[in-house]
Amino acid sequence: MTDLIIFGLIVVYVGGVWKFWSGFERTNFNRTFVNRLKLSLLWPALFIANKSYRRNFRKALKGQQ
Repeated sequence: MTDLIIFGLIVVYVGGVWKFWSGFERTNFNRTFVNRLKLSLLWPALFIANKSYRRNFRKALKGQQ
């Protein structure tokens, strides 16, 4: 059961990285590769801690401007 939960968390994390990476151009963030990489990999912590990041994350996922 624990393995299934861990697998599910990994799938959600990788899915979030992929969706944010794909929609990064819709955000207000600086368009550098390093910035894109950092913000994509740190999305769970930033999503929880930062209201501005949450707004931009939703833009990247949903395509809202």
